[in-house]
Amino acid sequence: MSNVTGDPTGDDLSTAVALPGSTEIQSSPPTDRPVRVYADGIYDLFHFGHARSLEQAKKSFPNTYLLVGCCNDETTHKYKGRTVMTAEERYESLRHCKWVDEVIPDAPWVINQEFLDNNRIDYVAHDSLPYADTSGAGKDVYEFVKKVGRFKETMRTEGISTSDIIMRIVKDYNQYVMRNLDRGYSREDLGVSFVKEKRLRVNMRLKKLQERVKEQQEKVGEKIQTVKMLRNEWVENADRWVAGFLEIFEEGCHKMGTAIRDSIQERLIKQIPRKKLENGQDDDTDDQFYEEYFDHDMGSEEDEDEKYYDEEEELEEEKKETAVKRDAKHNK
Repeated sequence: MSNVTGDPTGDDLSTAVALPGSTEIQSSPPTDRPVRVYADGIYDLFHFGHARSLEQAKKSFPNTYLLVGCCNDETTHKYKGRTVMTAEERYESLRHCKWVDEVIPDAPWVINQEFLDNNRIDYVAHDSLPYADTSGAGKDVYEFVKKVGRFKETMRTEGISTSDIIMRIVKDYNQYVMRNLDRGYSREDLGVSFVKEKRLRVNMRLKKLQERVKEQQEKVGEKIQTVKMLRNEWVENADRWVAGFLEIFEEGCHKMGTAIRDSIQERLIKQIPRKKLENGQDDDTDDQFYEEYFDHDMGSEEDEDEKYYDEEEELEEEKKETAVKRDAKHNK
């Protein structure tokens, strides 16, 4: 997987010169072969933050041969703590990183000159933060390589680390346990007691019930909003329909009234004597005609009343004469 040219063994080590006014030494890289850069770590739960640091180490020089050291389980558990992955799993993860040319297993916790010479290492790449030497050999794990001028600084990737990943798992421990139980793992596989398992299952059921209730509440809220929108829309449409109906009704009433008026006028006009029309009398004589018409009708009614009263008087006189004749005949 190496992208190097020349002799990767590094038989010709880089030369070191002392900096003026300083006890540290600045090493100059070799120019006739690939620069052998060493990076080390635990690399538990290998993530993209690890990959980026190795990428920086690989690109620290134009022609680089990157060696990566990884501590075994015994050393790691002694000085740092328990790991999630075994040493072999961590070694294999590094071998599948494209920036790594060679993996050095069982790497030492503290780098010394002997280790640099045995592996022909020109530079050690790591971030500049001081790492406390829990083995007691010194204050900083990289104190020695910094003094001899063979340290190349890399930048950390913020927001990601093995500790952060483990913290996320611990934070949601119950959910991960239930997920694995649902996938077929036994409580013995997960190291969970019988009581713990039952309590987790009850809690998960309650949580699912709460989620369902919340989901139903959201659906009901959406339906209420929909009903409100439909009601407002119906009210607007009803107002528009009523206004339209009233407008049509008023227009129809107006047309009906006009038609009735025209019909009455037409009938009255037909009753006007032809002679008046032949004599050239126009509509201006309509009022006079109406007056004559009604006067004629009223006069006829009065004549009939007078005739009725005259007949009544004649009948009374006849009755009187008949009574007189009857009395006279009786007296004889």
